[in-house]
Amino acid sequence: MQTLFLLWNDEAGFIISAELVIVATLLVVGLIVGLSEVQHAVVSELNDVGDAIGSLNQGYRFSGFSKRKGGGGGVAARSYGSAFTDTMDECDNNQCDIDCDRPRPEAMKGMGGGGD
Repeated sequence: MQTLFLLWNDEAGFIISAELVIVATLLVVGLIVGLSEVQHAVVSELNDVGDAIGSLNQGYRFSGFSKRKGGGGGVAARSYGSAFTDTMDECDNNQCDIDCDRPRPEAMKGMGGGGD
């Protein structure tokens, strides 16, 4: 009977369990926030890489040449020149918002709200 009474009044395990639940909850919440920040930083850096590639000028120009046959008999070989002018693309230099969408209200599907 005395052992049953000691077990009934023993609350040491309950305190440890409650502390573990609180610590585990804080760790999970911190992990979620930390991974969200890592995701945001990776997207930001990839956006910077995309901006760097988009800002490269890919335009070029080169002239042609020709060689005449000896004795004035015409053209022996000819290469025509070419040119390309690079223009701005839609998302060059951070013109597109790829980071976050605007918040939308929740609603049932098909009811005209933001949850479509």
